[in-house]
Amino acid sequence: MRYLKVLRLFLLTSLAVEVEYRGNFLLGLLSSLLTLLGALFGLHLLYQGGYRPGGWALEEAFLVLAAFTLLQGLASALLAPNLNKIVEHVQQGTLDFVLLKPIDPQFWLSLRVFSPWGLGDFLLGLGLLLYAGVRLGLGAGDYALFGLYFLLGALMLYSLWFLLATTSVWFVKVYNVTEVLRGLLEAGRFPVSSYPALYRVFFTFVVPVAFLTTVPAEAALRREETPFYAFFLTLFLLFLARGFFRLALRSYTSASS
Repeated sequence: MRYLKVLRLFLLTSLAVEVEYRGNFLLGLLSSLLTLLGALFGLHLLYQGGYRPGGWALEEAFLVLAAFTLLQGLASALLAPNLNKIVEHVQQGTLDFVLLKPIDPQFWLSLRVFSPWGLGDFLLGLGLLLYAGVRLGLGAGDYALFGLYFLLGALMLYSLWFLLATTSVWFVKVYNVTEVLRGLLEAGRFPVSSYPALYRVFFTFVVPVAFLTTVPAEAALRREETPFYAFFLTLFLLFLARGFFRLALRSYTSASS
């Protein structure tokens, strides 16, 4: 309960700061809308002439794009504003103050800031999900499966991002690494099965893009190949991120050392 109260305070203070610039929300929403329209245009071009990449129908591919857009919203609202600042805390020595607080440092570093500008992507992704669901005749159970596997994918993305940000304890400047991760995630706009075999292996077992966008869509469509081991992979990455962070703190010598 104490952590829930702290999380509520984090949310309220972040909103209090951000509402001073309300126009940013409209600009962010416009930017998200243009980005989504561009992605939809690209999909329509890909499906010209009856071509079905990876055997996916256009409406089914909309589910993948919806998962990607929702994930973009989550990244903009929570992951980027918080995890990218870990590098700054290490560089400027403010990580010392985080470690001195009577709260779990990973919790503080992961949830301290909430940016409402990511809500534009989230709302657009939700709208696209509902539209595709209506066209495909999805039921409440299908949406629930989509939400479950989307949550697993979001936790995987958080774990990978946190792992990369934690390496700043040793390498200090890792901004480019996190940007490379975000760049690789762009592949999640399309079903992974539409890529050549070598790329499918890379986006499944090296950078699990498939679990972030394609698997939630497969779960909603009740495809047999939906990997149930996604649960175990999520737990593994979460524990790995937690253990790696504790290991990094042992090497952290503070700004005054």
